[in-house]
Amino acid sequence: MTALAEFAMLAHGWRRILMLVLAGALAGLSAPPIFFLVALFVAMPVLVWALDGAERKRSIRSMVVGPAFRIGLAFGFGYFLVALHWIGAAFFVDGGWLLVVMPFAVAGLALLLAVFWGLGTALAHFFWSAGPGRIFALATALTLAELARGYLFTGFPFDLLGYALTANLEMMQATSLVGVYGLTFVAVLISATPALVWPAAERSLIARILPLFAAFGLLAGQIAWGNFRLNETQTEPFEDVVLRIVQPVIPQDVKWQTFAREETVNRLLDLSTMQTNPDDQALGDVTHLIWPEAAIPFFLSDEPELLARIARTLPDDIWLLTGAPRQPYGANGEIVPGAKPFNSVLAFNGEGEVVTSYDKTHLVPFGEYLPFGDFLRQFGITQLAEGSQGWAAGAERRLFHLPGSPAILPLICYEIVFPGSLGASVDEAGFILVLTNDAWFDGSMGLAQHFHHARVRAVEEGKSVVRAANSGISAIVDPMGRIDAMMAEGMVGAIKGTPAQPLSPTFFAQYRHWPLVGMLILGVLLSLPGRRRRLRRLD
Repeated sequence: MTALAEFAMLAHGWRRILMLVLAGALAGLSAPPIFFLVALFVAMPVLVWALDGAERKRSIRSMVVGPAFRIGLAFGFGYFLVALHWIGAAFFVDGGWLLVVMPFAVAGLALLLAVFWGLGTALAHFFWSAGPGRIFALATALTLAELARGYLFTGFPFDLLGYALTANLEMMQATSLVGVYGLTFVAVLISATPALVWPAAERSLIARILPLFAAFGLLAGQIAWGNFRLNETQTEPFEDVVLRIVQPVIPQDVKWQTFAREETVNRLLDLSTMQTNPDDQALGDVTHLIWPEAAIPFFLSDEPELLARIARTLPDDIWLLTGAPRQPYGANGEIVPGAKPFNSVLAFNGEGEVVTSYDKTHLVPFGEYLPFGDFLRQFGITQLAEGSQGWAAGAERRLFHLPGSPAILPLICYEIVFPGSLGASVDEAGFILVLTNDAWFDGSMGLAQHFHHARVRAVEEGKSVVRAANSGISAIVDPMGRIDAMMAEGMVGAIKGTPAQPLSPTFFAQYRHWPLVGMLILGVLLSLPGRRRRLRRLD
């Protein structure tokens, strides 16, 4: 390790860049669903040592985009290239020329996200020192960078570093206290501690290894507390609520084809009414039938006969919650000409009438809408999702208050990945409903990764998460993150179950990111003494 530390500090030019890209790629193995946490304890010290050897210049430009920025940029590029490589699977749906640009698109996204980490390491280097204070500076700055990545420019908080500390149910419980952003601070802090052990310094061996033992102690404490919470917290199911979740596995390249509409509806209805076992009453005891995002891949007004078939199949006392495109209507009750449609969740009663709807508010950039669309379309560049003009964003999050049903917070696809940003109405929800497609990424680890993000939201909020996915993973997750019912990716069928009632508001649900603010302030305070000592030596 001493040789690695010295090489990392002394490396320059392309050797430094290559080393950091490889170290970042190793760190990417700590992201879900791999959770190779040891990789983070090897990679993060390399980042610290590289910053130890980074040249210092007094100019503003050098401090912002100088050597420290490039170090974080290279490390982040490697991390995101590994953690988010599965996004490239979407390009195989249409194939053709898109496969040519796929590597550049994936690398471009990784580089774009890495800019946040580059700015983070540049900020950390401003507070840098030779002692333990520098790992507090790094933890604080990278957490701020992850916050910026999750909120700026619509946000993209996939694979925050804190997810490395949510590998199992016991570890996951800590998010009920500080959320995954809080765990990001902890993950950087503890995984950087080996950098305090090597290379040998003037401090004694005991003084150098104490932080490492403290890091392992913190991990052990996290697991022990999570185990205690799991054993001591009781959950109760909702009475008279039975959900049936259908997973149809409609291929993405077929889903929106006109010729496939009838076949799609037939499959949905067959899976909704079939018996999964000899004791299954099909829809006889079901209160909510749930189909995934865009399960109905056409406007309702376009296929009245298919809509009538759906209505005839539904029992009188059931709610059908399904994804479908929705056309915008004006005050006169007519379709607004030229307006973009909504990606929506529709609630049908037993008579086949739409009683309420929710329009997706947080659209996926380049997936559901095209930034700088008019300009990019001149070069033949469009968004990946169906609809040549993209989708319109809904006005606001809202609850479904259906008679005889708990209040439901509907979300669509990646709206579930935003920690602490599910909307003000989440506090009043009985459970969270997520409809997603995910067929864009069939065969990749993106399906498991997206599902894990949803499980963490359940623990943060103390609410059950009900997830219906076209090709998987569909599940009912309780407020502790436990899976009550699940259908694995690629399986065609249906699952049935009852969600658990909400817990008392978790610490995170009550205070959101305020505990994180306290952690960041503490990180700055603990990094300042070392910086002052460094400045005195320079003077």
